[in-house]
Amino acid sequence: MDTTAVFGTLQPNFLLSPSRNASSLLSIPSSSDPSLPISSYPFSLSLKLRNRTPLSNALQAVSPFRPHAIVSDTYSETEELADVDWDNLGFSYVPTDYMYIMKCANGGSFSSGELQRFGNIELSPSAGVLNYGQGLFEGLKAYRKDDGSILLFRPEENAMRMQIGAERMCMPSPTVEQFVEAVKTTVLANKRWIPPPGKGSLYIRPLLMGSGAVLGLAPAPEYTFLIYVSPVGNYFKEGVAPINLVIEHELHRATPGGTGGVKTIGNYAAVLKAQSVAKAKGYSDVLYLDCVHKKYLEEVSSCNIFVVKNNVIFTPAIKGTILPGITRKSIVDVARSQGFQVEERLVAVDELLDADEVFCTGTAVVVSPVGSITYMGKRVSYVDGGFGPVAEQLYSVLTRLQMGLIEDKMNWTVELN
Repeated sequence: MDTTAVFGTLQPNFLLSPSRNASSLLSIPSSSDPSLPISSYPFSLSLKLRNRTPLSNALQAVSPFRPHAIVSDTYSETEELADVDWDNLGFSYVPTDYMYIMKCANGGSFSSGELQRFGNIELSPSAGVLNYGQGLFEGLKAYRKDDGSILLFRPEENAMRMQIGAERMCMPSPTVEQFVEAVKTTVLANKRWIPPPGKGSLYIRPLLMGSGAVLGLAPAPEYTFLIYVSPVGNYFKEGVAPINLVIEHELHRATPGGTGGVKTIGNYAAVLKAQSVAKAKGYSDVLYLDCVHKKYLEEVSSCNIFVVKNNVIFTPAIKGTILPGITRKSIVDVARSQGFQVEERLVAVDELLDADEVFCTGTAVVVSPVGSITYMGKRVSYVDGGFGPVAEQLYSVLTRLQMGLIEDKMNWTVELN
């Protein structure tokens, strides 16, 4: 990347403080080998003051790099994408340039965070997250528009969901403003990893965990909020082709009064056994039933489920055992705006097997059509080779909105320049 040498060689173990002006960063070039520590690289930064912030503010924003750094008021317009095969991008981990870290003590509140070079983190073997699973995560995406600007989709919803989960897990959490600003800062610092329009998205993974050491069962004494990102394509290997699900009737994802309704890390470890068995048999994923009656739909391993019958859309109601998906919530609103009747209620297996269409929703999958459901050895097929008409209509509206291709009348997107 052609950059303007502003700071010269960086000192080892540098930290970039994401002050209020950190979002003005255009790009932060990195070495071609992200596995090495930052101290291994002499490299320069190129700044673009997007909002034409005063030079004094720019100095304040970047002063942690070098005590006597001189900041040029010129900037480079050059930006290159990372060396990635964008046409064959799957949903797998790709190391990027920077991550964001913020800490606080138990009983305190998060204050300032900072960007750090992406890499391993250090935890005590007695950390609360490792011993007692005191941790949450979120997932959201950033999209690149044709004009080069970046769109986030409803980040404040992720922030509020993390706050609800943190309360359930006895953890402090960032404010909505802190969460959203941290997401913006991290995305802009890793801007070169955002796929070209139509080639995928930048998956954003915020984590909140008990990082302090604790031996007896108790809330951790310290907490870490961390964000990392990775470019991604389709979640399922089938892409947007219909997936094939199997209903699990012995193992359960969540129980009433448990943590199924928050995005705690333990919810996902609990599905790995059933999911692994299902995939070994050729299924795409597992659909779980309620653990009391064993006949009402709950959700797939990592996404919500929708059923269509006679142009009416049903989805299981959120009652503590089902994660309140942000894509789920968005699809409900989009469907109603498109004139569909949507019912959030108990949905029995029999209704599923008699449906016209079935589809899944989630941040990773967005909208994924279901081609077949297998229950007690009986396979029911819905779609042959593509979306059903209802799922296709909702998918088209939502994805075009997320990518900035249609007017956002919902005020759901946040644009980064």
